[in-house]
Amino acid sequence: MTRWSSGGPPAVLVQPAVLVLEDGRAFRGRAYGAVGETFGEAVFSTGMTGYQETLTDPSYHRQVVVMTAPHVGNTGVNDEDPESARIWVSGYVVRDPARKPSNWRSRRSLDEELVAQGVVGISGVDTRALTRHLRERGAMRVGIFSGNAIADEGTLLARVRQAPEMTGADLSAEVATKEAYVVPAIGTKRFTVAAVDLGIKGMTPHRMAERGIEVHVLPATATLEEVYAVQPDGVFFSNGPGDPSTADHPVALMQGVLERSTPLFGICFGNQILGRALGFGTYKLKYGHRGINQPVQDRITGKVEVTAHNHGFAVDAPLDKVSDTRFGRAEVSHVCLNDQVVEGLQLLDRPAFSVQYHPEAAAGPHDAAYLFDRFVSLMEGQRA
Repeated sequence: MTRWSSGGPPAVLVQPAVLVLEDGRAFRGRAYGAVGETFGEAVFSTGMTGYQETLTDPSYHRQVVVMTAPHVGNTGVNDEDPESARIWVSGYVVRDPARKPSNWRSRRSLDEELVAQGVVGISGVDTRALTRHLRERGAMRVGIFSGNAIADEGTLLARVRQAPEMTGADLSAEVATKEAYVVPAIGTKRFTVAAVDLGIKGMTPHRMAERGIEVHVLPATATLEEVYAVQPDGVFFSNGPGDPSTADHPVALMQGVLERSTPLFGICFGNQILGRALGFGTYKLKYGHRGINQPVQDRITGKVEVTAHNHGFAVDAPLDKVSDTRFGRAEVSHVCLNDQVVEGLQLLDRPAFSVQYHPEAAAGPHDAAYLFDRFVSLMEGQRA
């Protein structure tokens, strides 16, 4: 039933809300953000900070994100931290939202931002129980309903089961830029990189610009001719949403880059594209890796890094041997220490490598920043 909050004046109307999973389990709570209904894939993020970067990461397109950290919204919303021009999550689930944000950069509350962008959420949910359920049963379709959208659970469950699944979803073109644009080098220009936008975050070209790279960000539909029209010293393939098994155009594009032996770097979705370009398969993880606290070992150096992840699919490549591909020898360069999932690939006979995580450190950590330097080294070596 509708009630009035007691969080201090002015009193605000609190709408009931219900979250319904496709296996029939339901969680009741209060509306948070926009009131209405939304559908997507239920996933959980283990990051304790950086909710603005999470919300605006295009890789979360068509996903309902459950925050495992109990308190969300404490620092409000500012205009500096978004990773794209809008919120991409299709729904948001929190336990205890902040009643009032407190941060010197805050411009408005998270609740106000969700309302302004039409993002339906739910609060007051036992997110620990929900997360354990998803870990045991796997990521699945979900619906959040609030206000007049609430009906009997049988009706709501039927609507959830009609929603599209993430398996087989081709989404990168939906989030990528429609027009090419340039991020200029900071300081002296050293290199030019063509970055194929499959759902790129704003901090990624910035990290390259910090290293003297002029970044030409191209649409996901870019052709090989359009890539080489910018006369790149290197080519970058970004993160992005969806099932990599559907990404036939990016795979063919990357194969064209590999044939020319241009230095190549891919992250997240770009890692899966490299895997497919080399002839490996991909598969859907049970519940994926999402958060900013995932341990990964760099098998080249032996170093263990704490890294930021957002992926529900992975590359199926052998961990125990070097593989022969049409582009030469390839090996797994990084592995997740939690579950031995492939977290990076590198070619031994061509200047190309990739990682499954997000080294741009938005939001944190900074352990993987060296990967941009490794990309620079490849371009230096090719130029020499």
